[in-house]
Amino acid sequence: MAIQPAFALAAHSVRLASPTDFDGWRDAARRLALNEVKPEDIEWHIGDAGGTGRDLPPAPVGVELRVAKDFIDRAAAVACHSHSERFALLYHLLWRQRQEPHLLRIASDPDVRRFEAMEKSVRRDEHKMHAFVRFRKIGDGNSERFVAWFEPDHFILERASSFFVRRFTGMLWAILTPHASAEWNRERLALGPGASKDDAPAADQSEDMWRTYFASIFNPARLKVKAMQSEMPKKYWRNLPEASLIPGLVAGADQAAREMIARMPTMPAPHHQAIQARHWPAAEVPTETEAQSIDALRQQASQCRRCPLWSEATQTVFGEGPDDTELVFVGEQPGDQEDLQGRPFVGPAGKIFDAVLQETGIDRTAVYVTNAVKHFKFEPRGKRRIHSRPNAGEVQACRWWLAQELKLLKPRLVVALGATAAQSLLQAPVAITKQRGQTISRGDGLAVFLTIHPSYILRIREAEQAAAERARFAEDIRTVRAMMAA
Repeated sequence: MAIQPAFALAAHSVRLASPTDFDGWRDAARRLALNEVKPEDIEWHIGDAGGTGRDLPPAPVGVELRVAKDFIDRAAAVACHSHSERFALLYHLLWRQRQEPHLLRIASDPDVRRFEAMEKSVRRDEHKMHAFVRFRKIGDGNSERFVAWFEPDHFILERASSFFVRRFTGMLWAILTPHASAEWNRERLALGPGASKDDAPAADQSEDMWRTYFASIFNPARLKVKAMQSEMPKKYWRNLPEASLIPGLVAGADQAAREMIARMPTMPAPHHQAIQARHWPAAEVPTETEAQSIDALRQQASQCRRCPLWSEATQTVFGEGPDDTELVFVGEQPGDQEDLQGRPFVGPAGKIFDAVLQETGIDRTAVYVTNAVKHFKFEPRGKRRIHSRPNAGEVQACRWWLAQELKLLKPRLVVALGATAAQSLLQAPVAITKQRGQTISRGDGLAVFLTIHPSYILRIREAEQAAAERARFAEDIRTVRAMMAA
């Protein structure tokens, strides 16, 4: 049964409080739709611009208004569009959905296409604001604050501000736009009227940092001017300090690319090859048999050809430690220093490993330390060799050696340092971040304790976070010590 309107008017004039007053639109739209007010009988106004100011009809009691599940969230984005008819379009779609509940799924519908285009434009504008806002510093000490000027296409400041609150929580900052301004005082976000570019501060030293950063990441060999201008449209350039470099970088891209090619990555220095020559004599691939001791197994592994990694590595890096130990640590693979010295865990990650063992009362000389993969996998960059994670095939190929080590050692507990070690030991993918600190018993009864690889700590840039992660790693190793003492 159709709902009769509470009262009849030739037209309804709705005045919203601001250009982004979506809550006001939502309340008015609900009342009007439930009172059977057609879209053509409504005029939508912002603030003091027009409108009769008459009260809206109340919503009938006990009657629900149903729309597509995601319509409200999407409509909230479209409400931030700069088009003057955006609220009329939203009500028109709301009205149609009462009879066409799956309307938003009809991609060919003109109203839906317009709705989607406006939503996409708002979200793109919001993304650009996140990417292209550049703060400038004002004051020093207790009076230090940061101010940015940005010119969005739509009324997105309020939507976009939550991103800056999360990212710069500890800063005092303000973002000025022609439509509105936002100010964060470390506790509350306040919205205010629009501003002009003259209200923003002049350039500061941070702009030199932006230019340096942009120049350092610019890759002339991958330059696609149209794609770059699509991602960084020229209309944003006037407010980006790094944009002043773009014409020169583009003009010199061809020459810079040729210079990059001339500096293509080289193979390791000659002393790498000299060590490799001693360990890889031209010979037949040896037949692998089950060795009767760790020393014999190490000798066999020195000629390993089970996967292609041997061809670029300097030497096999086998495990080391007493053959009667009850505790074994398994890492991922040797790094650059391990590859040169032929010993596991002697590089930067090894230094963290040794220090944590010492702190927790474990004597490294009393435990056996090895890796799931015995050869260094890397990518050459100039004279440097950058670690590259071994793939599942390489891990599986090298698992034979690890299995032989464990068969000879017969440890009581094995500590898997990282996901690759865990995968090799358990023959299944392991989510270390979720299963860290757990002990898993294999089918053969061997207990495997899961924790991170110490190299993970080295990759954390924030000093406080790195320190916290190191402390957590030490706590894992203390758990291992307690398990061995039980």
